[in-house]
Parts: sequence; C-alpha cells; structure tokens
Amino acid sequence: MLYPGALIMCLAAMEPTMNREALTEIILSRLDDSVSTQWAVKAPGTDTRCAVIDDLLPADIARQIFEAFPKDAEGFRTLKSFREHKRQAFDLSGFPPILAEITYALQDKRVVDRVGQLTQISDLDGDPTLYAGGLSMMFPGQFLNPHVDNSHEASKSKYRRINTLYYVTPDWREENGGNLELWDEAVTTPHTIVSRFNRLVFMETSRRSWHSVSPVVAGAPRCCVSNYYFSAQSPDVDDYYHVTSYNGRPEQGARRLWSKLDNAARQIARQHLGLKRESDAGNSGVK
Repeated sequence: MLYPGALIMCLAAMEPTMNREALTEIILSRLDDSVSTQWAVKAPGTDTRCAVIDDLLPADIARQIFEAFPKDAEGFRTLKSFREHKRQAFDLSGFPPILAEITYALQDKRVVDRVGQLTQISDLDGDPTLYAGGLSMMFPGQFLNPHVDNSHEASKSKYRRINTLYYVTPDWREENGGNLELWDEAVTTPHTIVSRFNRLVFMETSRRSWHSVSPVVAGAPRCCVSNYYFSAQSPDVDDYYHVTSYNGRPEQGARRLWSKLDNAARQIARQHLGLKRESDAGNSGVK
C-alpha cells in the first residue's frame, strides 16, 4: 500500500507525539469508492451494511498505536456481566498521546464528511465527547454478546448511524477469537469479520444491526479504537428510541430469556431515571 510520502516523513519526524493532522490526511487518502461499493451491499445473511479498509496506516505507525495500549489495561474500566466482559477507556488523557491522536483523527470533520458522502448518509456528525467511543481491550475469555447499540447520543436528538472499529493487535487471526460478528435479525447465524491488524471497519448501526465480539482465545489482548458517527436523520422512515439491547448466542437459551427482561429494565431506567451515559445502564458502546 502506497501512502503520501510527505505524510509518512512528517509522522516519523514527530515520533513519539505523532500528529493528528498527518494521521487525518492518511485516513482521507484511504477513503475511496471501494467504501461505497462495499456499503451498497449488506453483509451476507444480515441486515447490516459494512465496509472494510485493510492496511489503513503504515504498519510501523499502527504498531506504535498498539504499543501505546497498556498491556495490563491499567486505567481501563472493566465491565463484566452476562452481557459482556471487556475493558474500556473513554478518558484518553492518561494514555500516550498517539491514542488520542488516532481516535480524534477518525473524528475529524473532513473524515466524517467524506464517510457521509461515501455511505450517502446526510448530516453525519462525529462524537468528539466520546459518549459512545474510546478504547477497548479484550483478554482471553472476554467477549461481547449479540446486541444492537443504543439508538441515540446523550441528548437523544441524533441517531447512532456508523460505528468505526480500528484494530491494532499485530498478527491477529480468526482462530484467536475476539472477532466482529454480524448477525441476522433472529441471531442465528453470524457473519465474521476478523479483527485483523491495521484494519478499519465501518459498521452500520440501526435497530436491526445485531453484532457481537466472539470470545477471545489468544494469549494477547485484542486492542481496538472505536468511534461513532451520528445523524439527526433516522435510519428508518419512522422515529424510535432504545437502549443497547442484548441477546444470547444461539446456544444460550436461558441467557436469551434473561436478556429480554434485562433490556426492558434498562429501557425504563434510561427513559425515566435520567441516566446520561449508556454505560450507566450497562454498556458504553465501545467494542
């Protein structure tokens, strides 16, 4: 993959602080019509659109991003329940600067506008407060069960439309687990997108975009930079609102039943108890 030579020189010269502008320029150079082509067709067996860009950044820069993740997840919050088991962080101030630089490069208005053009989603906005984005680490045995994301941002005025997932663990293979799974509406059969090193995924979010992260079985942590884009326009013809809604995997019959009760309880809590972050009701959205 060829990258703008001047940008690579700029990034190398500014190591280790890196440069958000240069990262943004590289990302913009990778946002071409292949995104539109992939987005036009829903993932096989699902009701979810997605697009994948491999080798997003020069490999040495992607490795620097990975190395900036604390290998013991110090500073990350642990979420553990029947719904999920993962570690996440959305306050980036305590981590090496490159983690904030790549996160906010993916939030740059030029990037968001270009993604809106390619996906034909009008008035697409970023999430600079990281209401639903941030950093994610998953260690052996950790997982995220099938779910559809919370429909809105904090004010409930904009719909969650696109999730961007940038994976940075080197040499990640499908057999390692920790992969993105897109499901049919009945949550019976997954379509797997491997959490490959230096891969950026754009995933549609709607009330039918069931997805999950398979349990990690590798000895290394799966590291991901996650962002969301929002729009005042509903993905459907009508308006709606829901919290992050979970289901069990096909073999988890009891968990499927319990998830329905849990979803209903959190919906009441979010609408009537005034919780401001989705994480207050059980999940932040970070994958």
